[in-house]
Amino acid sequence: MYKNLVPVGALALAAVCFSLPVFSQSRPAASEPVKAGFVYVSPITDAGWTKQHDEGRKAVEAALGAGVKTTFVENVPEGADAERVIRDLARQGNRIIFTPSFGYMEPTLKVAKEFPEVKFESITGYKTAPNVATANARYYEGRYLAGIAAGRMSQTGVAGYVAGFPIPEVLQGINAFMLGMRSVNPKAEVKVVWLNVWFDPPKERDAAMALFNQDVDVIAFHTGSTAVMAAAQERDKLAVAYHSDMRRTGPDAQIVAVTHQWGSYYTERVRAVQNGSWKSGNVWGGVREGMIRVGDFGTRVPTSVQQEVLNAQKAVGAGKLQPFRAGKAPVRDNEGQERIAAGQALSDAQILQMNWLVEGVVGKVSR
Repeated sequence: MYKNLVPVGALALAAVCFSLPVFSQSRPAASEPVKAGFVYVSPITDAGWTKQHDEGRKAVEAALGAGVKTTFVENVPEGADAERVIRDLARQGNRIIFTPSFGYMEPTLKVAKEFPEVKFESITGYKTAPNVATANARYYEGRYLAGIAAGRMSQTGVAGYVAGFPIPEVLQGINAFMLGMRSVNPKAEVKVVWLNVWFDPPKERDAAMALFNQDVDVIAFHTGSTAVMAAAQERDKLAVAYHSDMRRTGPDAQIVAVTHQWGSYYTERVRAVQNGSWKSGNVWGGVREGMIRVGDFGTRVPTSVQQEVLNAQKAVGAGKLQPFRAGKAPVRDNEGQERIAAGQALSDAQILQMNWLVEGVVGKVSR
């Protein structure tokens, strides 16, 4: 999470210019298990960003058994602490290290120079190196699908959105959510509250409560805790879970969950280290690749709505439905400027550089 805090036009650039290693490692015997390290930016909670990555780690263990030995360090701040932890994991003989936080990108690259035989996976980063790969997910696809559910379930037609920072990834999600809502309710609107922090449960809760006082009866969020879901449960409102299924927190509130599935990707990358086929690269996967999934419907959601969302998910996976493709009318931002011409779709580069809010969203972005 804690992602993409830079202009994404730089995504086309890769980190280069590597010096000779300061440290080196001998290659372990082929019969030894691959040691894989994971660094987490927050504690492992019942649900959320870190929880999903730890589920991915467990999936690696389940798939590879005795062929892998994993270790993790949780609640590691971005910056100098991250560099120290990543370096320690490399020194401990981990042959592949996963660093799933955008703020880990530079520390990962720095340590990677020192350990050229170790493979690094910078999750949500954008700079690659010979031994550093990057990966991220098309979260906006799930947001569009959740918007369909929210549009069907809202009685007021007004949704809330608690968000960390106005960065491209978050703007993609808000806009896709709005477009999903308006695909079933053309008069729907979304009210956004910016927190300027990723993980602050009391602040997340306060923002949700404020939105519920403004005719909002369904809420989504791009933050790191379950606080918004808990607030919806407390106020008898509806909410979209993010990262993980949060029905334990909001058994009556949750209408659907947008979940991130890292197990297959992590397993594939560790297996590639095992067989010597690992290569650097960049992956941006979504519903089609199994990295984004929408489901875990709440008890209030009618079967017809569930089926509508699942059918749309199949269409997204098949490439027949693109959240950022305009229909017969152009898509405009909330200041009236045309952003997607009628019948056209945004390119990946345009999506990655998104810096606007779509028509129907109440809020502003500093540009």
